[in-house]
Amino acid sequence: MSSEKVTRLSNDTCDTFSYDEEKVSRIRAKIDQVSGVEMIFKALSDATRLKIAYALTLEKELCVCDVANIIGATTATASHHLRLLRNMGLARYRKEGKMVFYSLEDDHVRQLVSIAMIHEKEGIRHGR
Repeated sequence: MSSEKVTRLSNDTCDTFSYDEEKVSRIRAKIDQVSGVEMIFKALSDATRLKIAYALTLEKELCVCDVANIIGATTATASHHLRLLRNMGLARYRKEGKMVFYSLEDDHVRQLVSIAMIHEKEGIRHGR
């Protein structure tokens, strides 16, 4: 490894090992509260499911056939992804005769997707 690369890598770490015991203790006591939250991000980390969730931020409710056409997939594929979103607590469905309609579970999911979209757009503007 070249010395230039080592220098660049070391610029983003502390030069000495020291920590704030009060902060660490306070945060460590709460850190396990994130347990299970990773599943939300895991579900949304799939590009197809994120597209579906985004589509559901643009339209309050969509039928499976609409979703399939929006993402350019079969109804079976759309149903699979919608079912996963539902099982993860991110979407809900209702049947109307032979039609199945999906919507986001609540406004928190809508906000997560919307904030991620805003963040990405701002990152592009800032040279990322």
